[in-house]
Amino acid sequence: MEIHPKITPIYQTSVFKFDDLNELELYFGEPGSRYMYSRNGNPNSDELADAVNKLETGAGAVATGSGMAAIFAAMLCYCQAGDHVLCAQDIYGGSSSLLNQELSRLGISVTYVPFADLTGDLQPYLQPRTKLLLCETISNPLLRVVDVQAAAAACHAHGLKLVVDNTFATPVLTQVLALGADLAVHSVTKYLAGHSDVTAGAVVVRTEEDAARLKQIGVTFGLTLSPMESWLAVRGLKTLRLRVEAHSRNAVQIADMLAQQPNVRAVYYPGLPTHPQHQLAAAQGRGLFGGMLSFLLADEDEVVNRVMQRSQRFPFAPSLAGVDSSLSYPAGTSHRALTPEQRIELGITTGLVRLSVGIEPVNELLADLQQALSGG
Repeated sequence: MEIHPKITPIYQTSVFKFDDLNELELYFGEPGSRYMYSRNGNPNSDELADAVNKLETGAGAVATGSGMAAIFAAMLCYCQAGDHVLCAQDIYGGSSSLLNQELSRLGISVTYVPFADLTGDLQPYLQPRTKLLLCETISNPLLRVVDVQAAAAACHAHGLKLVVDNTFATPVLTQVLALGADLAVHSVTKYLAGHSDVTAGAVVVRTEEDAARLKQIGVTFGLTLSPMESWLAVRGLKTLRLRVEAHSRNAVQIADMLAQQPNVRAVYYPGLPTHPQHQLAAAQGRGLFGGMLSFLLADEDEVVNRVMQRSQRFPFAPSLAGVDSSLSYPAGTSHRALTPEQRIELGITTGLVRLSVGIEPVNELLADLQQALSGG
């Protein structure tokens, strides 16, 4: 009896067997026609990679064990010892730690570029072996929006690759490869999987040549995602658009409410007309602005603590983008590794709180934040 499952089964196996040497030769002679070892490829991880590749309109992708593994693979795709990279100053703290602490040990140096210069003349930041620029579509945690098309033009004018972390925006808002980026990175842990039960990453490239190199890196460094995690992430992807639309609808209302609170000094959300890149965000995000926002309270620990402790619907958690709302404290979590001076320069003060707005009934979220702030 033949079995035709509607959903891809979980291939929870480390190896695949062959009938004979002829079948083994087919594996090496016809790439993609057979599976041998799950580090080299597995139906589940390939399904996830193919799905994210289609979402980003790419030429190839790999699924990795985490978002950090994805960024590491992206760097190695274009760089070797002695090379130099540019990175946006507004970047996830884990990304800057990777560049500063680990890639520097491999002989890859970094220069940070202010947000205002990402889409302008990069010449002042270039070195003879500069290979790429790394930035985020929507920055963590101050929600600055990069004009991806302009950044790609600025990079390509100097023969650089543009690597974009598209985690906050997702391909629902912005397909960065279609706008000229050379490589897209995702922490699949966040919106793509969407349920706070998976740790995964993905890298998508625009050319077949880069896809072959990326595949080699994934296999050689053992970055391939496990079958079970891949299966869970694919399941989450099926509701991605619905979830992102719901996240965005809720976040717009919450940002508007926060902007009217007397003890909130500033709100950072691209969906607010007062946001400096609001028009760009509306065009680049297809009218959606995502589910992430930050707001600024007084720079006093007790004020921030009171709000966190009083909130019942926004638990304090260091990650983001699940269906359930949460809040985080960038100065003490994602950007903890920066010096106080670096954080102040970026605007990440001790009063900054980041919200990951979930898909719960928005009236419940609004009421919870209002009561939490009333005691702040």
